[in-house]
Amino acid sequence: MLEHREIRHFHLFCGLGAGAKGFNRGHARVGNLEARFRCIGGVDVDPAAIADFGRLAGTPGTVLDMFDRDQYIAFHGKEPPADWRESTPADIQAAAGNENPHIVFLSAPCKGFSGLLSQSRSTTPKYQALNRLTLRGMWLALEAFADDPPELIIFENVPRIANRGRPLLDQIVAMLEHYGYHVAETTHDCGELGGLAQSRKRFLLVARHAEKVPPFLYEPVKRPLRAVGDVLGDMPLPGDELAGAMHRVPRLQWKTWVRLAFVEAGSDWRSLNKLAVEDGNLRDYLIVPEGRNNGYLGVHDWQEAAGTVAGASRPGNGKFSVADPRFDQSAKWKDGQAYGVRRWDGPTGAITSQKSPGQGAFAVADPRQAGPSFGKYMVTRWDEHAGTVISGSTTGQGAYAVADPRPGMRRSRGDNYLTGGHYGVVPWSSSCGAVSASARQDNGFWSVADPRLARSTLEGEYLPAAAQKLVAVIRALDGTWHRPFTTLELAALQGLIEPTEHLELAGLSDSDWRERIGNAVPPPASEAIAGVMGTTLLLAWTGETFALGSTPIWVRQAAAGLSLSRPDQPVAH
Repeated sequence: MLEHREIRHFHLFCGLGAGAKGFNRGHARVGNLEARFRCIGGVDVDPAAIADFGRLAGTPGTVLDMFDRDQYIAFHGKEPPADWRESTPADIQAAAGNENPHIVFLSAPCKGFSGLLSQSRSTTPKYQALNRLTLRGMWLALEAFADDPPELIIFENVPRIANRGRPLLDQIVAMLEHYGYHVAETTHDCGELGGLAQSRKRFLLVARHAEKVPPFLYEPVKRPLRAVGDVLGDMPLPGDELAGAMHRVPRLQWKTWVRLAFVEAGSDWRSLNKLAVEDGNLRDYLIVPEGRNNGYLGVHDWQEAAGTVAGASRPGNGKFSVADPRFDQSAKWKDGQAYGVRRWDGPTGAITSQKSPGQGAFAVADPRQAGPSFGKYMVTRWDEHAGTVISGSTTGQGAYAVADPRPGMRRSRGDNYLTGGHYGVVPWSSSCGAVSASARQDNGFWSVADPRLARSTLEGEYLPAAAQKLVAVIRALDGTWHRPFTTLELAALQGLIEPTEHLELAGLSDSDWRERIGNAVPPPASEAIAGVMGTTLLLAWTGETFALGSTPIWVRQAAAGLSLSRPDQPVAH
């Protein structure tokens, strides 16, 4: 007969409660002992996030500012209001319902450590204050439960904290060791831990109380990443009213839709450099509203069935041409090269008495310029020498300009914009990157090549102005609809919901929703973490001090701590 043991978890910087939701779903069993996870509370400074936390975690959260006074002033640039006070360990105890947790999960603000923030801005007093909040949050948690320390503590952040936040991390590790914990710093892909359709690499600091938890803590099992199409394919098309406001397609400028349509799936804005643009217009492509051109100048594929043959079937009024793979040279056109141009490095055909350009290949592509450049306002090529430098020209004659291939905004290795994936489009069959709190189509890979084409919403007979905002469906070069992820789709990629589920978050702002979604810990990843932690706790409570696992030991320092008996640090057996 199964015996159930409750595992209580508590969350600092809890956000909308995604991590808590995952912990609630944790599974662990040792023999006839089975774990049941219960959230006893969470703390965050954002009231909207706490409102979401109550729904997702199933227990009320607490709005609490964990800055000390100096940090508040440095971050906000002003004194706190009269009714503001510094939070204390007693506030943390109250937020936990005056219960003691077995697991404490901290997901401290990471903006100051993120690679999306420049090094210079990360060192400003504002972001340094935000960074120090990680240390203060850990101190508040340890002091709040000092009488009965949590068995396990996990601290989650961006991987760059290991470099930018090294001094703070060293202080956090020293603090944890002072309170009796063994500590490990690792980096994991939450997408692999939770089997998500996104790759989300995160820093995880894991602490095990040596006296209360002798068994090793093993890493969660890694799973392959899924394709975005596996998740989004089960969702209704964006814009479906039944899916709610979070599944609407953002209204973008027409020129942005055109950019996205010409970005190759799997690439970003850099693929637009392959397009030929003359006077601000695409030279080799024409965009017309689908269904309103009546197949104008349409050409059927040789393998394709033709449409209805009309009474006036001409190339200019419908799709009445064909791509014929058979080519029979016509005697009227001699060798089939009327107006033909010979290559400079190839031979010519037979010289005949008929030698005008319209009668055959009697022209040549001459790479040599015809004499010195005396043209008006000439532009010298980058790979050519310039003309004679003279004292001046009042008529504009001469090549006194150069075609410089180096753009004014130089991009080189290490430039965040160069590799930031701006206007990036994810293929339907690939996984995406980590869902960002500021995910927009113009700052990363936040669009998808959707093979499901909906009806275009273009209105009228003419194409929109470049800056006009609208929702459009343009059939991209690969035959799919390149469009931004909706807010609901980002939530599904984060594992916050199943594709067929409905989600409503507090507020009415897409930007606020996306920030909270991007800051969330994916529930499937936290569920996997909860499972291995629950197994370790059940082993400890049954008196087992060792269990062989199939994955690497997570808190590796534990092995040395258990094998060596130190006078200043007794180890339980």
